[in-house]
Amino acid sequence: MATWNASSPKASPCSSRRRTKAPARRPSSESPPPRKMKSMAEIMAKSVPVIEQEEEEDEDSYSDVTCEKCGSGEGDDELLLCDKCDRGFHMKCLRPIVVRVPIGPWLCVDCSDQRPVRRLSQKKILHFFRIEKHSHRTDKLELSQETRKRRRSCSLTVKKRRRKLLPLVPSEDPDRRLAQMGTLATALTALGIKYSDSLNYVPGMAPRSANQSKFEKGGMQVLSKEDLETLEQCQSMYRRGECPPLVVVFDPLEGYTVEADGPIKDLTFIAEYTGDVDYLKNREKDDCDSIMTLLLSEDPSKTLVICPDKYGNISRFINGINNHNPFAKKKQNCKCVRYSINGECRVLLVATRDISKGERLYYDYNGYEHEYPTHHFL
Repeated sequence: MATWNASSPKASPCSSRRRTKAPARRPSSESPPPRKMKSMAEIMAKSVPVIEQEEEEDEDSYSDVTCEKCGSGEGDDELLLCDKCDRGFHMKCLRPIVVRVPIGPWLCVDCSDQRPVRRLSQKKILHFFRIEKHSHRTDKLELSQETRKRRRSCSLTVKKRRRKLLPLVPSEDPDRRLAQMGTLATALTALGIKYSDSLNYVPGMAPRSANQSKFEKGGMQVLSKEDLETLEQCQSMYRRGECPPLVVVFDPLEGYTVEADGPIKDLTFIAEYTGDVDYLKNREKDDCDSIMTLLLSEDPSKTLVICPDKYGNISRFINGINNHNPFAKKKQNCKCVRYSINGECRVLLVATRDISKGERLYYDYNGYEHEYPTHHFL
């Protein structure tokens, strides 16, 4: 690099500045011809944005990704890439199957560090479900009342009443009931969900005042007085640890699912669909696969849904059918019905036919709106 010496007459700062301005004093005849400037349209046409370059580079780098399960690279719109190991998996090749593309980061089974949940002890199960203690005298009194109801004369009116909602019939063995609840507690713990047998209204989500059946588009059917008594009876049985004969099992294809651990009669109340109540507009980009419609309002911004991602019960694990497949439709043995109960919207799961022991429970996720995609279901 050249240095400036103050003793040199050729290196004065002033003369240096004059030399830089000298070309500007040239005669007009010697000035260079004006340069032709390109238009902005020509410049933009030849330029490639950095974002597009990065996208092209990403597409090139992942163009040879194949599914780790089937080895095929076809169906790239259903090929999920793990954000940690960059391996690819088809949604329908995963176990359990992924119904739709997850929102946000996604990790494969090997990178998610899923650890098996230990079997809970009897004391922890009772604490998990907050089982209330009760005396045997109360049991015998309720049993005698139920027996008297069954011994009524079989008139036509009574036969019609048999089509009403039936209370659940728990397993007689208390140890077996404890084991059934243990499977539910294990599944909820594995997914980080707390047990709740009622709707939750969390600050920042939809308030309880928003859940009014009068806002339902076209009106909502009201639960009859008899069925309401049956529902209240079942809820008190749940609080005492008397649950329907159901177990939660893990299937490599369907994930957690529910099986009957004993016979269940047609029109038997199974469970109420529970979880956090929120506006649908807040959950439109939620990737939870178990969001349930609670209220369909004339104003779409006031439509409510049940989100069992933090709180829930056994209804969270009852799987839906593929309503595009005639064979899958035959598996349906439950239905999901929305009722107006004391002016509020509630969702109940009810058996639609007799269910035998070992049979899995299935229902159609879709109501009359038919907006939930089920073509990926088994």
